[in-house]
Amino acid sequence: MTSNTTTHGWTHTGQRRPPFAVEPGPGQESVWDYPRPPALLPDARRVQVWLGSVCVVDTVRALRVLETAHPPTFYLPLADVNAQALRPAAGSSWCEWKGQAQYWTVQAGGVSLQRIGWSYPQPLPAFQALRDHVAFYAGTTPDTLRCTVDGQTAQPQPGGFYGGWVTPDVVGPFKGEAGTMGW
Repeated sequence: MTSNTTTHGWTHTGQRRPPFAVEPGPGQESVWDYPRPPALLPDARRVQVWLGSVCVVDTVRALRVLETAHPPTFYLPLADVNAQALRPAAGSSWCEWKGQAQYWTVQAGGVSLQRIGWSYPQPLPAFQALRDHVAFYAGTTPDTLRCTVDGQTAQPQPGGFYGGWVTPDVVGPFKGEAGTMGW
């Protein structure tokens, strides 16, 4: 199925999604319409990140990374993060598109989550806009981060490794689900 729809700044230009992809409804995006290499777009919706009852991020200046088969990953300006809640964490990783990642621990309200966030202090040229932004893994229990987009709670991308946020406006299936390791 092809389409030419625009949602949250992303325009699908007619790429053919696979037959197993869920057909998006009104106001939805299919992750199978996202490009590879990924796109980076601003998102003016209100994004909040909570650890228990403590709001550690509140912004309307998010950036979304959109990559084929992945729900969007939200990168939030460090200027909009409660600086007292963020601590550098050990380790790093490499992304072929974005470069060397640094990890972050989030602490608030007596809870500390190790390596729950990451950033790219010196991103590769195509992703320079990610400098001074941080992303977080969404959580689903009270002792994890609750991430919201315009009040809708995001679910974590399946698979544990990936950092996309599944919200009602995106449809899959998503990389990380059972049987997707070959994608």
